Amino acid sequence: MSEPRWLNEREMRAWSGFLETSALVHRLVERQVREDGGLTLVQYEILHWTNESAPEQRCITELAELMITSRSGLSYQVAQLEKAGLIRRETSADDERRAMVVITEEGRRLLERTAPGHLEMVRGGLIDLLTDEQITQLADMMDTARTHLRAVVPLQPPRRRGSSAR
Repeated sequence: MSEPRWLNEREMRAWSGFLETSALVHRLVERQVREDGGLTLVQYEILHWTNESAPEQRCITELAELMITSRSGLSYQVAQLEKAGLIRRETSADDERRAMVVITEEGRRLLERTAPGHLEMVRGGLIDLLTDEQITQLADMMDTARTHLRAVVPLQPPRRRGSSAR
């Protein structure tokens, strides 16, 4: 068995900085969407991505893969948003086994009311702190890592035999 490739001081600074910054920005943005919209960040993202596909429907499985979350966890959040009248579930016209989500007008209004504060937190917590060159570098670094990770990390657990595809 070979010796692990330990992180050097610079690599550890980059890794721990990434983790801490990510957690702090997440907390900052989550607090804002809770205060402005009464939503969790996951619920805000569901509204955002569902709105992005409007007027078309978005499949729950595709939404889970996009958001890097489990179908079951996403289904729970979708149910909460559905109870609040912010989205509705429909059956796919192409495949009755596929659950689809559509944002309602009430959901769109809440998203529009919450989005300016969300944008302010993202800008104030990260984007406006960086130079244009740093933003380009960060975007390039995240593209590289995201592309690699999406190719090697399984996003959904395997389905049990007998389960229907959604």
